[in-house]
Amino acid sequence: MKQLKIQVLLRVLVFSFMFLLPSLGQSQETSAKIAYVSLDRILNESKIAKEAQSKMQTEFGQREKEVRDGIAKIKTEAAQLDKDAAILPEADRIRKQRELADHDRELQRKQRELIEDSQRRGAEERAKIFEKANQVLKLIVEQKKLDLVVQDAAYVNPRIDITNDVLAALNK
Repeated sequence: MKQLKIQVLLRVLVFSFMFLLPSLGQSQETSAKIAYVSLDRILNESKIAKEAQSKMQTEFGQREKEVRDGIAKIKTEAAQLDKDAAILPEADRIRKQRELADHDRELQRKQRELIEDSQRRGAEERAKIFEKANQVLKLIVEQKKLDLVVQDAAYVNPRIDITNDVLAALNK
């Protein structure tokens, strides 16, 4: 019996809500101010993003060079081993193959560490950029009295794109 009363009450609420919803939507549609901001452009074009990219390049540039040089060295050594394999004694050939495999494992470890460190630092820098961009965005939203700001959209009318405003404020 209680369950039946609850079901009837829910139906009444849903039914009345269906009549109220269109009228609420109409009153809000006419006054809503919507804008769009492109986070991709902010991450690529803002001054703080370019500074972060430069900082990352400085921080990881030497390690990247070491890995590239290591790859080139291993390729050279492997080519030399292939070339000399026919004339080398069996014990020397096996020893050089093991050394080459050890160097390759060490290089792969360094490369993995570099990638992990770079991704971690990149995420930290993006978080800083997003934090600053959100602060600026909040100010712009308050100034323009916006109701909704969209970050991803299939189509954006340039009239509502406030990315340039956010970039200008970030670059000050």
